[in-house]
Amino acid sequence: MIQGKKILFLAPHPDDPEYSCGGSMARWAKDNELFYVAFSPCKISLPEGFPENALYEELQASARVLGIAESNIFTYNFPVRRFPENRQDILEVMVKVRKSVQPDIVVMPNSNDIHQDHRVIYEEGLRAFKHCSLIGYELPWNNLQFVSNFHVKLAKEELSIKWEAISAYKSQDGRAYKSEAFFEGLARMRGMQVGHEFAEAFEVIRWIL
Repeated sequence: MIQGKKILFLAPHPDDPEYSCGGSMARWAKDNELFYVAFSPCKISLPEGFPENALYEELQASARVLGIAESNIFTYNFPVRRFPENRQDILEVMVKVRKSVQPDIVVMPNSNDIHQDHRVIYEEGLRAFKHCSLIGYELPWNNLQFVSNFHVKLAKEELSIKWEAISAYKSQDGRAYKSEAFFEGLARMRGMQVGHEFAEAFEVIRWIL
């Protein structure tokens, strides 16, 4: 049981934590304080007709669904798909956030995520948060392989909250993976691995008791 902890989510782009572990976020929000860092508003990736700050506005709506306080959300303006060029500045942001939040657990992209932005957040996250417990979240479309050695059992209600949070991202409706059936199927598969109806899976990167 995870209780009374400060849990920090590192989002290369808004919606990454919701897609990967929105059910766990809903569960953990009941007994812990959640923090969310988003590094890019992905301006050049937005569909035509959406304002430049659309994803950050949608993040605020999603956070309300999940029970994350507005004061616990940190947003930055690194250009999407250009994180490798901004590696040092990203690390400095993380160090600043670490000193401010002092998290117990950091939830971040997993070690096998092949997206260049996600890879930078993983690698710099290791450096910035090496004295915290670290777990990597699952985004199947970014993984050729994934180590699922940490599972969080979910109630149907928590899975429903996950989909409600994902649904807040109207600008992402065109994504092939934005499917309630897909996320329910994945949760059923991960649940089957641990003898439960629904679950989400993570990679244990470092766990400190």
